[in-house]
Amino acid sequence: MLLKGKPAFKAISLLLIVALALVGCGAKSTEKTETAAPANMLEKIKASGKIRVGLMGTYAPYNFMNDKNEVDGFDADVAKEVAKRLGVQVEFITGEFSGLIEGLQKDKYDALVSQVTITEDRKKTMDFSEPYIKNAVNVIVKNDNTTIHSLDDFKGKKIGVGLGTNDEKYLRDVAIPKVGQFEIATYNDVITSLMDLNTGRIDATINNTFAIQPILQKNKLQVKAVGEPIKEDVAGIAVRKGNQELVDAINKALDEMKSDGTFKTIFKKWFDVEPNI
Repeated sequence: MLLKGKPAFKAISLLLIVALALVGCGAKSTEKTETAAPANMLEKIKASGKIRVGLMGTYAPYNFMNDKNEVDGFDADVAKEVAKRLGVQVEFITGEFSGLIEGLQKDKYDALVSQVTITEDRKKTMDFSEPYIKNAVNVIVKNDNTTIHSLDDFKGKKIGVGLGTNDEKYLRDVAIPKVGQFEIATYNDVITSLMDLNTGRIDATINNTFAIQPILQKNKLQVKAVGEPIKEDVAGIAVRKGNQELVDAINKALDEMKSDGTFKTIFKKWFDVEPNI
């Protein structure tokens, strides 16, 4: 039956008011159920349930692929334990060292746990945790080499070094001005530089003895460290600039690991000595 006159108008008006009220209630309900975006990187990581960690995967005993094709090593164990204390899982993403820092800036990784040396230049573009290891860097030569005893003997020689590493920067900015011109050959992994040293393609390289021992033992390379360490570096966990909440959480995890003995256990597992930091 059709409604006519004022009663019809009142009925239609009442229906419109009820409909608008229901729509309004629905909108408010939707607003209440929306989840706020994470306020910072730490919250984003916790919301996702994982932290993406970049590392080389070719730098034993720090980080490498084991027989099960899994990322293993000192850095890997440190990263797993830090992730556990953040309440998330770790996702390892491997890559050449020369591309790790760029990948961090482009959000490919949330953090780098790959022996990233803490330097003033790097602090301009990255934030670092407190240092978690100290590395002494030595000159490495063939066993039968009698001409290179220290950095002072590099002049006129061909020296290998990791591409994009702090060691490369040291050779270019410190060593060459100090001892005179020499050729620098860059490598994306340590084993290739040591293989080239073993076959005489380069005259020397610089690295730390922790890093080269597993490679020497596995490949029976005839090389040795000579002289005193030329420098000491400290490495930290690197994150994108401006993520202090994440840095604080990582530092808290590292401090707890050192306090409860977990860090000592990890260090001795891989280096068979007491922690050096």
